[in-house]
Amino acid sequence: MTEAAPLPALSQNLRAVGLLVAGIALFSVQDLILKLLSGDYPLPEAMLFRSLTALPLIGLLVHFDGGIKTLFTPGMRRMIGRGFVVFAPYTLYYLALAALPIATVVALFFAAPLCITALSVPMLGERVGRPRWIAVIVGFGGVVVMARPGTDLFDWAALLAVGAAVTYALAMISARQLGRSETAAAMAFWGNAVFLLCAALLSLIFGSGAFEGATHKSLAFLTRAWVTPVPQDMMLMCACGVIAAVALTLLTQAYRLGEASIVASFEYTAMIWGVLYGWIFFHDWPTKVGWLGISIITGAGLFVLWREQRAKSSKARRTARGSPRHAP
Repeated sequence: MTEAAPLPALSQNLRAVGLLVAGIALFSVQDLILKLLSGDYPLPEAMLFRSLTALPLIGLLVHFDGGIKTLFTPGMRRMIGRGFVVFAPYTLYYLALAALPIATVVALFFAAPLCITALSVPMLGERVGRPRWIAVIVGFGGVVVMARPGTDLFDWAALLAVGAAVTYALAMISARQLGRSETAAAMAFWGNAVFLLCAALLSLIFGSGAFEGATHKSLAFLTRAWVTPVPQDMMLMCACGVIAAVALTLLTQAYRLGEASIVASFEYTAMIWGVLYGWIFFHDWPTKVGWLGISIITGAGLFVLWREQRAKSSKARRTARGSPRHAP
């Protein structure tokens, strides 16, 4: 009978992993849609339709996660400020998608867990041991392998993907701080509201076509004039909003149900979708050097997650051993 006790926790972790894998698969569809649209439409236009569609859906999340009162708290200004931080990684990521294979962008973006580990020391006061620092350094070595600076194969769009990883890490660290007092739905709502505002401003700046004419795919995706979308493409843009809201719900539930370090490791399933979609839709297949970089970054990220789980387990055991001393 004593062997059956761990089963509920195992069942919750399995459910959480299933939810996260489904959420990642949905987000990967959004990547595919935006890459398909990047040759004909401007990014601000796609972002505007995405945000407008997601707004009522995220409003429903707020309703079921504490109600409208969770939006207007003392931390509202900080949530809005975080929205601007969140806007940066998504914009940089989408711009990188226009110029690089999906698998390359996804792999470079997965430097984010390494950035979170490095930034958690000065920003959160966390302690990071030598093995994790080594993994961070090795992981950034994988970024260099994939980006190949100084060679003819280098595309500066790779820096956009790396910038997305760094700014995403900043957003996640701020989420850790805000998560102590604010709900995930409230942060998502204000993040989407800022996303909508910034997309509208970018549309005003670039929508007239005054800055059109860039030859690089990433710049063209940003500065292209507003184009009236055909119905099918408008549906795809709006679908991104539905995908974002549903996928965000799945990921939030996954992290609520399961152990974060176990669940987070399955975010790397995005690499599978990135390679698959790139091969099917764009005939992109990673080179040997690309596979090497993917392996280094993924391996380093998974090692960091494993070490974090091990450190938390050790701390929990020490706390459990010490607790009887303080029992009444």
